[in-house]
Amino acid sequence: MNLEGVEKTMLLTIYTKAKHSRQKNHKFYDSKAIEVISQIDYDFTMADKDRKMQLGVISRTIVLDDMVSEYISQHPNCTIINIASGMDTRFNRLDNGQIRWYNVDLENSAKFRLNYIEDTDRVTTLAYSAMDPEWASKIKADGDVLFIIEGLTMYLNQDDVSDILNIIDENFKNCTIFVEIMPPTSVENVKEISVEETDSKFTWGVKKGNELTKLNSAFNWIRDVNLFDGANVYKPIFRLFTWIPNIRNRMDYIAVLEK
Repeated sequence: MNLEGVEKTMLLTIYTKAKHSRQKNHKFYDSKAIEVISQIDYDFTMADKDRKMQLGVISRTIVLDDMVSEYISQHPNCTIINIASGMDTRFNRLDNGQIRWYNVDLENSAKFRLNYIEDTDRVTTLAYSAMDPEWASKIKADGDVLFIIEGLTMYLNQDDVSDILNIIDENFKNCTIFVEIMPPTSVENVKEISVEETDSKFTWGVKKGNELTKLNSAFNWIRDVNLFDGANVYKPIFRLFTWIPNIRNRMDYIAVLEK
């Protein structure tokens, strides 16, 4: 299968989730990921060797599944907007039978996704750049709204991230954002071999989520959730060193913003 760099990156994450789900002591189970990967003829040898990438994907999935599940339990009729969705299958894992879900991604990525993961009456895929304000006009959301932005900001620049926040601000009165951020030291030093093989490069990050409010003051910073919290669930032995500040501060985190 001949794939572009973005499509390769999309496959890395869903492959990792499928592989983890097949393991005896899996911390989440993603039947949709297993189904999709079984249909794709691609050499995942490099992904199998990339332990850093696997740790990041599994840790992030554990943390965000917990956070999104809690949000859904508190807002059972909410609308969830997944920015740069890739091949994400969180809806399939967490659906309560009521939520409305939108996936927003680049046209090629959206088309690739729809080849394997079809929309439903409550799931809609929109083919737009995250920085294109047009996608917001396609969203029908009357009540509580949650935005999920994972695996994206580290490939952008500050102006891009500011544009995304501004689009959300201008089109949604009340909302919550869960956004993954990579610390600057990791942007400069962390190398994931399978990701680099796709020609994707880490380019941007901030130390703490409260720095995002400088990009748009309409949002309030609530907290940061370190992905090591997910790594500790995945591999409890990590607890021996993930409390050390110099180590903990190198891991990605989920910043929670509210408006």
